[in-house]
Amino acid sequence: AGFGAGLGLALASSAFIGGSFVLKKKGLLRLCGRARAGQGGHAYLREWLWWAGLLCMGVGEAANFAAYAFAPATLVTPLGALSVLVSAVLSSIFLNEQLNVHGKIGCILSILGSTVMVIHAPQEEEVSSLESMAEKLKDPGFIAFAVCVLVSSLLLIFVAGPRYGQSNVLVYVLVCSAIGSLSVSCVKGLGIALKELFSGKPVLKEPLGWVLLVCLVICISIQINYLNKALDIFNTSVVTPIYYVLFTTAVMMCSAILFKEWQHMVLDNIIGSISGFLTIVSGIFLLHAFRDMPFTPSLLPLFLQPGRTDPHPPWSSADRHQCCQHQPLLPSEDKGSQSAEEEEEE
Repeated sequence: AGFGAGLGLALASSAFIGGSFVLKKKGLLRLCGRARAGQGGHAYLREWLWWAGLLCMGVGEAANFAAYAFAPATLVTPLGALSVLVSAVLSSIFLNEQLNVHGKIGCILSILGSTVMVIHAPQEEEVSSLESMAEKLKDPGFIAFAVCVLVSSLLLIFVAGPRYGQSNVLVYVLVCSAIGSLSVSCVKGLGIALKELFSGKPVLKEPLGWVLLVCLVICISIQINYLNKALDIFNTSVVTPIYYVLFTTAVMMCSAILFKEWQHMVLDNIIGSISGFLTIVSGIFLLHAFRDMPFTPSLLPLFLQPGRTDPHPPWSSADRHQCCQHQPLLPSEDKGSQSAEEEEEE
């Protein structure tokens, strides 16, 4: 029951989140002559399309929130690849961001890799109360991971952002992904708190639940801000898959450290999870690396090009040599002017 509920909620989350990228981009494109998000402006707050995208993202994140409460994070997160497919299809329809053959193959590979990861998903350690969640949050490995995430995010925001944020898509997306890994941990803790609240336990008196709520609000605010900047500067079909890969990697690392998901895995599940993730990365590489390469029939081999029956070009080397032998060295006009000059000299 938990697996089915988590799977259905994760699928619904991918659909809403994929559509939210397109709605937000559509709203950002309507900011003609006003301060754009890429330059630090907030004029998009007056666009209803942007708010519609934010509402769709809120619904998707709520479904994702519930999915994390029913299933392991490493099972829910890879299904975010479907949001890449939804965003790519809707972008080609409503934003005229056409996907070439490489992009379509990349989407298919991302979906296949996600399926393999779901099949071989690791099992997390059972966390049934806020007390056990607090013990896991005190683990030295997780504390070191959280410190590294915060330090690297601050360096990206204040050092790399002003220099490379307008030209490199990884700067702002890395901030969203790194902070997003911490938000998943907060979501898992709040899901446990809600379960205890519905069972009648006095959860509202526990300070850990409120701390996790405040941290979640801060993390989501940072994600929304820098994701808007990335969407305003770069193509939606580029931002979405790169964000998925980096976010999935960060969540897998965080879940492996916090919930010890990889500790009791057998060899075939380890190989399957790694292979599925590498397949996703290959698909995302095809989406990103060849996004500006037009795929035309002229790129095909000659025998596959339409209307070409003769594989040999008509301008062969023998014909070219023969024509060069009979080609005059000077044009006829130059010859006439040269003969006239000779007559004058005589």
